[in-house]
Amino acid sequence: MYQELIEKSKVNFEKSVTHFKDNLGKVRTGRASTALVDDITVDYYGAKSPLKQVASVSVPEPRTIVISPWDKSTLSLIEKAIKESDLGLNPMNDGIIIRINIPALTEERRKEFVKILNQEAEGARVAVRKLREDVWDEIQALTIGEDDKFQGKEKLQKIVEEYNAIIEDIRKKKEAEIMQV
Repeated sequence: MYQELIEKSKVNFEKSVTHFKDNLGKVRTGRASTALVDDITVDYYGAKSPLKQVASVSVPEPRTIVISPWDKSTLSLIEKAIKESDLGLNPMNDGIIIRINIPALTEERRKEFVKILNQEAEGARVAVRKLREDVWDEIQALTIGEDDKFQGKEKLQKIVEEYNAIIEDIRKKKEAEIMQV
């Protein structure tokens, strides 16, 4: 019985890891990434619209993001939205497209991003632990023997350790990416 609970919980563990990966896409590494501008919303005809819905975003070079709006009249609106975002990026509008050059990161800035990365990783580990507690509570509520509950706890802990290892592996790769000059 507890096996079914543990199998069902794997979906939630996967979601925690996916959420962690999504959040890491927003952590700058000194390289251009479309994920940097994913959260920007543009005031498009009175409605806040995600940048992806009003323009195509591409990365033609490692340090350049190019935004090509579907409607050229929105260039200034997109430029304004980027400037008002907390990214600290300086968009260049040439009348056709918007280019964003990603500056190289200083050593100090890289260390700040590693701290953010570690906070995100800890948040993901906390989410995994919370899920473990929830599943363990469900196992405790089952009408099964103590030995089965103990086996369920051991299997659950192995899965938690697997997902924590995945999170740590992702964290290490991202840290190496951030610290690379």
